[in-house]
Amino acid sequence: MTRKLPVLAVAAIALTWCLGAHAGTLSATGALKADQPGAPINRYIYGQFSEHLGRGIYDGVWVGEDSKIPNVRGIRTDVVMALKDIKVPVIRWPGGCFADEYRWRDGVGPRDKRPSRKNNWWGGSPESNQFGTHEFMDFAEQVGADPYVSINVGSSDPTEMREWIEYMTSPGDDTLAQERRANGRDKPFKVPVIGIGNESWGCGGEMTPEYYSNEYRRFSAFFHQNADNPAIRVASGSNADDTNWTDVVMKAAARRMDAISLHYYTLPTGDWGKKGSATGFSQQDWVDTFANTLKMDKIIADHSAIMDKYDPEKRVGLYVDEWGTWYDVEKGTNPGHLYQLNTLRDGVLAAANFNIFHHHADRVRLTAIAQTINVLQAMILTEGDKIALTPTYYAYKMYVPFQDSTSLPLDITAPEFSMGGKTIPAFNASAARGKDGKIYIGLASMSPNDEVALTINLGTLKAKSVSGQVLTAARLDAANPIGAPGVVVPVDFKKAKITGGNLVLTLPAKSVVVLTLE
Repeated sequence: MTRKLPVLAVAAIALTWCLGAHAGTLSATGALKADQPGAPINRYIYGQFSEHLGRGIYDGVWVGEDSKIPNVRGIRTDVVMALKDIKVPVIRWPGGCFADEYRWRDGVGPRDKRPSRKNNWWGGSPESNQFGTHEFMDFAEQVGADPYVSINVGSSDPTEMREWIEYMTSPGDDTLAQERRANGRDKPFKVPVIGIGNESWGCGGEMTPEYYSNEYRRFSAFFHQNADNPAIRVASGSNADDTNWTDVVMKAAARRMDAISLHYYTLPTGDWGKKGSATGFSQQDWVDTFANTLKMDKIIADHSAIMDKYDPEKRVGLYVDEWGTWYDVEKGTNPGHLYQLNTLRDGVLAAANFNIFHHHADRVRLTAIAQTINVLQAMILTEGDKIALTPTYYAYKMYVPFQDSTSLPLDITAPEFSMGGKTIPAFNASAARGKDGKIYIGLASMSPNDEVALTINLGTLKAKSVSGQVLTAARLDAANPIGAPGVVVPVDFKKAKITGGNLVLTLPAKSVVVLTLE
């Protein structure tokens, strides 16, 4: 049995592993078509999501100006430098479920006068509002990222939306612009992306798609998209494979939106009651996790097909602005804070999803992994003044050259393998021509045991050299300790060469490899 996966033409090979199986070498072939460029790969595909949740903002980003932890205006210097290094292009804030209870006025003005609120969605923790609009914009500017602001629709009204947008973006002498200036910001903030509601089918209001469509149209009428506010309007989209939501909202409101969101999380078990552990998992858990994450390809394809009915010109983007792994929380932590560790499995899974997003770059123009720091599939974990850069972080770093590149067809013939009734490919891949003119190939090896001898015909490409990096480790659940040197970090990849018009390499098991062809 074979399946069609992103950039994979899968051979009819079914291989079975069992626990403790010995490593072997598989064979695979492929063809690169560098003379047939595809859709641009928008840098926003490498976006981040930072919600007021657990230690994502407080401790993760904000420590306060009086903290002994090095900071710039209260924002952690080590975190900013790490995020700058992976060239984070866009950050979504303040939620998430939190956004549809958030009152923007709670987070502006003198900090000692801001109200404390209860964070009803995430553990009932106090929300001090020390980190508000100005602090978030400062954080984004320090990182060099564009802000993506989520508007409260579920418990608010269009007036509050309009006033917040004017407060942030108005260049005039109106009262809201003057209030922004009095609070320390003369020039308008740059706000290129605004979400009108979040998960309106659930925590954002428990709406039907028909009801949300009417609410979206009402809010969008007062959005006033113009020179002051040129922001992309993002409609609240579907939960996973609910294509009916996309169908109803696109039919009713496509002409008034620039993008629609999609949320899909990877659970090893697929069961929200017992999701599975971030560490100490079995080889079967590894296979189950990848079988579930690879559903992303079909989910995107199905929603794209619905969008094509109402937007055949593909004007409206599909924004996967929440995705990533979701495990059971670490023992001894607040269940509402969603703190989980991050292993090699997460790094490989991130790369596998990058390859899927590249395959759908004609529609997928922004994604935001959940979440940046200390929550779910984080880039960074912190403890006091110490941090760890996770395997997911390093996957992002390796894929930086794909930002604003041009996708290239890469047809791969790869073996599948099966375990416990689940079948997945040994690897997936994508290719692109970078802004620098070089060719980049990204590979995510999902085989837990076996390396792959891969030969790719380069066609018309006359490459003279190949270099690259690899991310792997001895254990499936290898992780980087907090405050100590990392053990899952990229190193130079030496097992690739160009010979006779082919790229020949040995892809290690459980790894991420990114190659550069010149």
